[in-house]
Amino acid sequence: MLTIEEKNLTPQQIVAELDKYIVGQKSAKRSVSIALRNRWRRLNSEEEIRDEIIPNNILLIGPTGVGKTEIARRLARLAHAPFMKVEASKFTEVGYVGRDVESMIRDLTDVAISMVKKEMQDRVKEKAAHKAEERILDILIPPVKKTGVGFNSNSDDNFDPQKASDSELNERTRERFREKLRNEELEDREIEIEVNASKGSPMMQVFGPQGMEEMGINLQDMLGNLGKGGKKTKRKLPISEAREILTEEEAEKLIDHEAAVQEALERVQKQGIVFIDEIDKIAESSTGSGGKGGPDVSRQGVQRDLLPIVEGSAVNTKHGIVKTDHILFIGSGAFHVSKPSDLIPELQGRFPIRVELSSLTEEDFIDILSIPKNALTKQYIAMLKTEGVHIEFKEDAIREVARIAAEVNSSVENIGARRLHTIMSSLFDELLFAVPDDINSGEITIDKAYVDKQLADIVKDKDLSHYIL
Repeated sequence: MLTIEEKNLTPQQIVAELDKYIVGQKSAKRSVSIALRNRWRRLNSEEEIRDEIIPNNILLIGPTGVGKTEIARRLARLAHAPFMKVEASKFTEVGYVGRDVESMIRDLTDVAISMVKKEMQDRVKEKAAHKAEERILDILIPPVKKTGVGFNSNSDDNFDPQKASDSELNERTRERFREKLRNEELEDREIEIEVNASKGSPMMQVFGPQGMEEMGINLQDMLGNLGKGGKKTKRKLPISEAREILTEEEAEKLIDHEAAVQEALERVQKQGIVFIDEIDKIAESSTGSGGKGGPDVSRQGVQRDLLPIVEGSAVNTKHGIVKTDHILFIGSGAFHVSKPSDLIPELQGRFPIRVELSSLTEEDFIDILSIPKNALTKQYIAMLKTEGVHIEFKEDAIREVARIAAEVNSSVENIGARRLHTIMSSLFDELLFAVPDDINSGEITIDKAYVDKQLADIVKDKDLSHYIL
């Protein structure tokens, strides 16, 4: 898969790609597209100034459900870059029990290594599949020791089973079974295979002062390595499942793990994206206690710990040192109680681009239900199609759902586009329960009358809408 640098996408092309999934928020899309294109510009600039060009981190400000997280997630997929979403409120100051801020870089590195290894495995998939096929054949028809006489696969007309050697008979039987395997005639047949026992072993985490978490991971690796060298377990599986497991095992053997780690470290440092959600939760409110005590002490501590990571520092991971100088950080928060100016000045300076995302209107909801590739209406159509039921949405139904979403957001609590999920869930509750027992085929039209019938009582009852919608 091509990275953003290899695709050579321009800012306008990046915005066009984001428009396929996210409605509105033009200024936010514009900012992230420029930030992404600037990476390509930095990598293609003269070497003497390349390291001096630092990314302009972005602070997205807006209420919940307007697309802040989705913009960052789609951007990372588009760039095929290592991406990690973290919540600032989960971190604690050094010295307190909990996760330290450096863990976000360690997690990002793990994501990058998994990504690179997956790419390498895809490149050797064909070879790995052939080796897995041989292993399955060895289980079905164990090979015999070959004699000095070669096997001639083209002498079918002259073949005499009475005169053939054991190895020749064995080889011909294997070929017949190979053909059956490739034609998927033996998919349900069960075979016993040996798999690595380390797969599925329980994970170990250690929470504590800075560095303890990493020590816990290294301890897990050390204990895992004690069993290396043949700790395997036997499992009885259908050939269809066994093939997948064996192909994965063979691909794992074929890739260069050291090269994968080095490529992943380089990719993290050049292309990594960290999305820090709820950054407003670690800001000390200007209307609060003035930082004299309570949780504000830890909040400011987290900001101070976050500062060197965002500024650019070297973080020790179990795979090597990761420099954060050119990692793109995208902060996000609603900032209802606090303001961006409540963050410590040094951290404010490290998020120079601030973008305010607008609340979603009724017209935005109509577009969200109609335009994106992953629109909720399209998701429900796809799900019910698997049951043989075909759904058609009328325009008046989409407009009514959008109107209800906007109305409930204004009267109860504004949760943005997430309101559409709760409304669509209530709208389809009866139908999803009836399929396939009562309704197993046919076409159903969702119009305004159907929406009114399903949702009218809930919308009218304000107390009920507090709990259901």
